[in-house]
Amino acid sequence: MKVTQIRSFPVEDEEGRRYFVVRVDTDAGIHGLGEIGIVWWGKAIGEAIDHLATLVVGGDPWETERLWQEMFRSSFFPADRVYSCAISAIDIALWDIKGKSVDRPVYKLLGGAVRDRVVCYTHTQGATVQELVDNSMRAVEEGWKFVRWGQPESSGQMANRSMNETRIGHLQPETSNRIAVEQMSQVRNAVGPDINICFDVHTRLDPHHVIKLCKDLEEFKPFFIEDPVRSENQGTYRLVREKINLPIAAGEQWSSKWPFRQVIEEDLIDYARIDLCNVGGLTEALKITHWAETHYIDIAPHNPLGPVSAAACVALCMASTNVGVQEMPFGAPGTYAAKLFPQQVEWDDGYAWCADRPGLGVEFSIEEAEHSYFEPGGFAPRLLRDDGAFTNW
Repeated sequence: MKVTQIRSFPVEDEEGRRYFVVRVDTDAGIHGLGEIGIVWWGKAIGEAIDHLATLVVGGDPWETERLWQEMFRSSFFPADRVYSCAISAIDIALWDIKGKSVDRPVYKLLGGAVRDRVVCYTHTQGATVQELVDNSMRAVEEGWKFVRWGQPESSGQMANRSMNETRIGHLQPETSNRIAVEQMSQVRNAVGPDINICFDVHTRLDPHHVIKLCKDLEEFKPFFIEDPVRSENQGTYRLVREKINLPIAAGEQWSSKWPFRQVIEEDLIDYARIDLCNVGGLTEALKITHWAETHYIDIAPHNPLGPVSAAACVALCMASTNVGVQEMPFGAPGTYAAKLFPQQVEWDDGYAWCADRPGLGVEFSIEEAEHSYFEPGGFAPRLLRDDGAFTNW
């Protein structure tokens, strides 16, 4: 069996959510699906996929480690985030092909199930504190065991918006932190002590601001604080670790195993937020997961994306001992993008699992994709401080 073709499909569902799907075909008539992690960079990543295809076409899909090494290292300079996203999509698709070729789910190729299902959280953002509380209560009523939202804007929480809508918001740290404390107080009071809370700082704060915030949030016992500081300097996590007494989750912006080295070896995080569609696919994510296990660090895979990413994440979680929780941003799988992805992972009562279907168990409609194409580009929403300075979204 040899790879014969690699194609890219930037698509938009009926609610305006965007996904960048990659399909890898073989001469055996078996195809696999992958997904990239940074949709805004889709044009550049699409070029990288076409470039890497010259290495992969003609290759054996079962040789995922060899193909990964060639894709990552063949330009002498190690792959950057653009190329890591491209590698991720191709690698995930190759694993999908491997599973289909032997009529086995991917999670069985990763070692087999160590759990029957994977607990998940959805996003419960709100434009106001009351809307956040209402959304959180609605999620609990739907069966979710976790609620999650992010560092609020100074004027209130950023509401969910279409990915193609660029906007400018404002985030002054002191004001934002006061709102965050009020949010968590009211949500905790509403959902009770048994529902877990994930709070995402989203790299929006400097260390001294996040240290103060975490001390104020301790009484509400959040499950973790995600991305408390920017990701470029992993050493900053040592400072934060020494000053706060809350579990830390980080890693979604790291694009290979190497940026994880310091935080794992120095025990600076509690949850590894591995993004399978950024970090190098299942091949690389499996290595990081097992490495984290030796330090009793759980994984909480980052998944702000579509059904292919979700399936790869759930497959990894089903086959891994050290799992905290899995992100499912848009609600229950199967309730969104169903025309593009008529078959997705299974979900019930706050848990997801991979059915015993070959590969990832996800179907993608090329016919629907032809009517759902979008031109990749644009940027994330922009946040400004009161003085006009740029801050992370």
